[in-house]
Amino acid sequence: MKQKKVTFADIAAYTGFSKTTISRYFNNPDSLTLENQEKITHALDVLGYQENKLAKVLANGKSEFVGIIIPNLYLHYYSEMLNQLLSTYEKYNYKFLVFIGNNKKEIEEKYIHELMAYKIEGLIVLSNTISSEELASYKLPVVTIERECDHVCSVSTDNYLGGVQATSLLIRNNCDVILHINSIFSDTLPTYGRIQGFEDICNEHHITHELIQRNMGNTYQETLAQLKNIFNEIEEKYPAQKKGVFLANDTYASMFLNLIFQKYGKLPKDYQIVGFDDSPIASEAILPITTVGQQIEKIAQTAMELLVLQMNEMKKRKPTPLKEPVHKQITPVLIRRDTTDNTGSEQMINSLKFYYSLQGILLTNSIFGFLIFSTTF
Repeated sequence: MKQKKVTFADIAAYTGFSKTTISRYFNNPDSLTLENQEKITHALDVLGYQENKLAKVLANGKSEFVGIIIPNLYLHYYSEMLNQLLSTYEKYNYKFLVFIGNNKKEIEEKYIHELMAYKIEGLIVLSNTISSEELASYKLPVVTIERECDHVCSVSTDNYLGGVQATSLLIRNNCDVILHINSIFSDTLPTYGRIQGFEDICNEHHITHELIQRNMGNTYQETLAQLKNIFNEIEEKYPAQKKGVFLANDTYASMFLNLIFQKYGKLPKDYQIVGFDDSPIASEAILPITTVGQQIEKIAQTAMELLVLQMNEMKKRKPTPLKEPVHKQITPVLIRRDTTDNTGSEQMINSLKFYYSLQGILLTNSIFGFLIFSTTF
């Protein structure tokens, strides 16, 4: 037998409130006392009320949707950040509309207008193409993550400290030369702090160092081609020196590590590798990668807290917008793994060689390097 649809009149009759009061519960709950809100909530449970979301959107313009604009998903940092943002649904009950911008300003602006047509209540932006001044002009709660943020709320890592942590470790491990590999971007972005931390510590300790910045492209293939060129340049320029290589993110670090394994079949003692982010690829790589952990889960949670704070304020009859943007900075954590401890590489190589020897297979370093490269690219 089909269950009867519960109406506002049914809820009003059960609670003794007027239908106007029931409507206020759904559209402007702050206008009711907590006691009356609880009475109506209890009635909804007892009566088995199923809310018509579309009708609610049409009535008050609140969709419970949040828009996300993200540059790409091939960098593991972005895919993990998206995963953590989506997981906040259980806590906040906001649904997400996600667009990938690929660093194209016109496309991202079109996305935002489409998102606003869907009556999103807030926006999280990770891409750098649209200025924060323009984002603020949309008169919408906005939080940015790891990007320029002068006019909107933001969450970022203490990138300078992260650069100091990575570089200091390579100095302590007695590297002769320290190299930092990064893309080309404006010094106004929070991530530029990694470069500043790297250069300041190298200069303070009078360590030979080089900043290598290139256009790393927007796809895996473009990035790999650049990293191959950089790896060959480093091999040629610093052949007999112990090299500490600090890469801008774990995706770059994993790709660079694979290039080393392709050539040597292991991580030689004259290489130390440090990534940035602590995305899953860092621990899943052929050799677990030392990295500066961004505490991605904490960043995502903090971003949603900031956004929900603004969205809740906008639901009030007389909202009071923030006078100034709120900026939160999360402390990074250095996570030491095998790429700054070459004994781990040797142990892994020996274990795999022993395994293959049991299968009657003689595995040379060059063959092993090919196997690693072919299975991880």
